[in-house]
Amino acid sequence: MAGADFWQAAFVTVGYAVVTSVAKLALGLSFALLLVRPFRGRVFVFLAVFLPWAYPAGVSVIGWYWTLSPPIPTAYAAFMGTLKFSVDGAFGTGAWAFLSVTLFNIWRGSSFIGVLLLAGINAVPPELFEYALLESKSPWQRFRMVTLPLLKPFLALAVFLSLTSAFADLANVWMLTAGRIVFPVIGTQAYWLAIKAGQFGPASALSLMLVPFLLGSLLVLFRLFDSPDGEPA
Repeated sequence: MAGADFWQAAFVTVGYAVVTSVAKLALGLSFALLLVRPFRGRVFVFLAVFLPWAYPAGVSVIGWYWTLSPPIPTAYAAFMGTLKFSVDGAFGTGAWAFLSVTLFNIWRGSSFIGVLLLAGINAVPPELFEYALLESKSPWQRFRMVTLPLLKPFLALAVFLSLTSAFADLANVWMLTAGRIVFPVIGTQAYWLAIKAGQFGPASALSLMLVPFLLGSLLVLFRLFDSPDGEPA
């Protein structure tokens, strides 16, 4: 049974990590490219992008929980209740809770990654972008040949932090599901084994199992995105 529980948690965690990481990188990069150029109302757009990450996580997760599961009976609450039953009916009990955790992770994480990549773009000497503009008039070619390679170290850090938050996500999962975790990630599974079931040995092994994986991921990411000098293309 323990083996089945582990493989369920591992499968859910991998899916959760992949979906949230891809979505956060896509949105974060879009935010950074949008905000790198001045335009009217840019400060308000920056605040809208920055606030989800800057606002305290505990308050944000409670607000997110009340938004998806309204505590006061209103027409909006009835609509959200109908939507919840539809999602759970289509994908199984607990699917709505897992979807809420996924959306919250993307909403908050894409804000951080957007600010991180914006700082990375601003750290690049503007002369490089000016030279790229002389070489090619195509925005897509300039992005692929210049912007993306220069952002590789920042993208590596963003991917690593996204994977870390997905594999060890405990507080957000616990609060957004009100403790009723049907689709556990490895972090919540370890907590459940230790605190609820009293199985401290398996829980410790499950937690420590993440260390070599995350270190290996970090090594691979930085070897891909920051190749040693002199390595042939």
